[in-house]
Amino acid sequence: MNNSAQNDKYVFNFNFDEYLDIETYKQRGGFSALESALKEEQDNVIKKIKQSGLKGRGGAAFPSGIKLEMVNRAEGAEKYIICNADEGEPGTFKDRFIMTHIPYQLLEGITIAAYAAGAEKGFLYIRHEYPKPRKRMEQAIKELEEAGYLGKNILGSNFSLELQIFSGAGSYLCGEETALLASIEGKKGRPQIKPPFPTQSGYKGFPTLIHNVETLTNIPKIIEKGPEWYTSLGTDDSHGTKLISLSGDVKNRGLYEVPFGTSFHEIIYEYGGGPLEGHTVKAVNIGGASGVLVPPDRLHVSLEYGTCAEEEITIGSGAVFVLDERRDILDNVHNRVRFFLHESCGKCTPCREGLRQANILLERFRNAEASYNDLEKLERYTRVMQDASFCGLGQAAGNSLKTSFHYYRDEYISKIRNEEPAEVIA
Repeated sequence: MNNSAQNDKYVFNFNFDEYLDIETYKQRGGFSALESALKEEQDNVIKKIKQSGLKGRGGAAFPSGIKLEMVNRAEGAEKYIICNADEGEPGTFKDRFIMTHIPYQLLEGITIAAYAAGAEKGFLYIRHEYPKPRKRMEQAIKELEEAGYLGKNILGSNFSLELQIFSGAGSYLCGEETALLASIEGKKGRPQIKPPFPTQSGYKGFPTLIHNVETLTNIPKIIEKGPEWYTSLGTDDSHGTKLISLSGDVKNRGLYEVPFGTSFHEIIYEYGGGPLEGHTVKAVNIGGASGVLVPPDRLHVSLEYGTCAEEEITIGSGAVFVLDERRDILDNVHNRVRFFLHESCGKCTPCREGLRQANILLERFRNAEASYNDLEKLERYTRVMQDASFCGLGQAAGNSLKTSFHYYRDEYISKIRNEEPAEVIA
């Protein structure tokens, strides 16, 4: 990561090569936001977060302040907060870096959000494949409890927060909030029908605030420096900054904090240093495995929620994977289909059977045994998956397929056996 810990244009208070200890974090203003928040009414804290325009950074981009307010106003004898650190999206590693480099900023954000929501119990849901981040967070929680920043009567106030760590069992689906809740409750990690939403009926039926790691880590800076400072970053449509996990065929792979409004061309060529020497960009996967494939002439699009929605580009968790001219688009797409086929819970037919059939058809294309009718069927199955799947996994599984049909159709046709296209395809 390329920002200075003292730079006022950044939200994430660390350098790439350092792992903050609690004293250094405090010296840089850590916990001042928590001290301030605990002296204010919950409504005032929520108001500041709403004014900041902070949106969920896990992929859904739901306004964070509104979600806080919903839990705060929900009726329930108990309320819970859950930090979603499952981070199962391939190509994404931002939450891991937050937990290993600045765990105290994350925990401060969790505590402020819990106070604002009225939650005094919570979970940090960390994926099973993250043993080092889990160990780091266990240590940080213990330190904060000993220092009075977590646990009973935090900083002498009437507010308490009991925070536990829960390890997932390695399911991609548990990144979805209702599947995550089921997992914590000891059930199968499968998505549930909504409504009711977790803000109304979450963990054990109580109102529950579920936020992503990156989302919660924004909160201390919003409280410390004010919503006006936060809205000065980014654009009128999208406030603040976004963590980008940049990987693939690019010179400088890594984690970058970029202001909203930055183009994807800038992310790849200025932050990432461009493609590897002697090669050119062929395609860019934006948004992880559930994201889209775009050609180089689409990289002028800026990183903004509104603009990307208009251009049918999914920001998702902020993963950007660069493919140079040596990559085979069908290999890339097939790899994702196999991933989703493995991760599908099998609950609904469009996802379960759509992915199975897509896998079979892509095998035909890769073996140069496909027909034009196979291409039509693959497009049709993709539409059904996107339109009729029960949850986001099946709906998003077709994103790379759909965009590959549009931008890289020639690669499919080149693998069709020697035949003329049908005049009419039913």
